[in-house]
Amino acid sequence: MDIRHLQYFMEVAHHKSFTKAAESLFITQPTISKTIKNIEEELQIVLFDRSSKKIELTDAGRIMYEQGRHIVKSFHNLSSELQDLQNLKKGHIRIGLPPMVGSSFFPEVIGQFHKEYPDVTIQIFEDGAKKVELDVESGLLDIGVTVLPTDDELFHSFSFVQEKLMLIVHHTHALANKQDVSLSELEDESFVLFREDFAMHDRIIKECVRLGFQPHVVYESSQWDLISGMVAANLGIALLPETICREVDHAKIQIIPLVNPTIPWQLGMIWRKERYQSFAAQEWIQFTQRIFSGDRKTIY
Repeated sequence: MDIRHLQYFMEVAHHKSFTKAAESLFITQPTISKTIKNIEEELQIVLFDRSSKKIELTDAGRIMYEQGRHIVKSFHNLSSELQDLQNLKKGHIRIGLPPMVGSSFFPEVIGQFHKEYPDVTIQIFEDGAKKVELDVESGLLDIGVTVLPTDDELFHSFSFVQEKLMLIVHHTHALANKQDVSLSELEDESFVLFREDFAMHDRIIKECVRLGFQPHVVYESSQWDLISGMVAANLGIALLPETICREVDHAKIQIIPLVNPTIPWQLGMIWRKERYQSFAAQEWIQFTQRIFSGDRKTIY
């Protein structure tokens, strides 16, 4: 029995029909029937109960089907890896980026990667960091950017940004002229936050609760520019990373360091452990590690 014969058996077991399996495999029914018969004779077992109109797996057939799934999956992984070697520098990568991260860090990086690997296509999915992490875990995404730390048992990762959250207020706000502001001083303020699917949402609320107050949230958004725009319209205060603060309207907004406590904002690239990564995905990981460990001026 070889892998092709095992695939024939798996198709018959899946469809519970020799006819449908033959149609699926684009072969004749006698061919697939003969193959199954040969397997049974070789192993000296009966794989299918053919006594009724709809065939069913025997006990031996069920064991073979369960084990066969792992074998066929391993064979497909082997084929994928060999195909990557044959089609060097070709492939497709699915990357998850939180909205505020993508525009600040990745356009130039993606451009540099495309110059070096023009036949690799990149599909970007914009979601909050928590959703990105879930999709990398499930396999919907190959690679994601999220807020660290994350689950080291599930993911490989490397950090490429370590910053702090800064307070932004309207330029007429009572705190606008302070050198720094403690988080506890914001107890009576109206907060404009990122949505719940953003890791920053939970982190800010957690720190406020730790200090003994529940923040009064008046607006939530997935877009940093809308959040800063609301602050510019004097609708509330917000906490944003240093990189994002460089982009706000400085004529209307005052940026103030947050202290006691400072809230770190550490970004990292993550990918799932024990899951095959295509050649393209491996190259992306190595490429971005080189870029982000080099001259940061080429990224901002």
